Amino acid sequence: MKAYRVNIQGLSNNIHHFDYTFGDEFFSHYGTGSISAGTFQAKITLDKRETFIEANFSLNGSVKLVCDRSLEIFDYPIAIDKRMIFKFGHEVAEVTDEIMIIDFNTVSLELGQYMYEFISLAVPMKKLHPRFTENEDEENEDEEGQIIYSSETEETSTKETDPRWEKLKNLNKNK
Repeated sequence: MKAYRVNIQGLSNNIHHFDYTFGDEFFSHYGTGSISAGTFQAKITLDKRETFIEANFSLNGSVKLVCDRSLEIFDYPIAIDKRMIFKFGHEVAEVTDEIMIIDFNTVSLELGQYMYEFISLAVPMKKLHPRFTENEDEENEDEEGQIIYSSETEETSTKETDPRWEKLKNLNKNK
């Protein structure tokens, strides 16, 4: 999508601001199916210098997710502030999650792909409708407020307090 492509060769060495509003069409173009709908406001600041470009992304909006428990569709709010640095070099490479080396002859930056990746990473692995999030925390605690991770944890703790196990442990200590 050309709307999210910024011509960096035409930019002066200065700070430049870009504002975008996007929705379902954006997600259908960049997405692979994990996120198919949502609405966002994006404010991007590019600080172009001789040897690098610092990009600050501020994304606010919500995506439509399907609850893993009830299969209901719900809006999940997301607010993201990320910084990327694009250094000019001879080879294209990703140094870290925040630093990319781009060729000196690069004409434009595709900001849409970065925005989509930031949003995708902000979506939780376990997608629960907001009405289930409080219940989820309560289900993982016993009467005393101790966290129970699974039924195996409960069985293991019961076996450790079994007096037969205590006698076997004492045999090892006596040797």
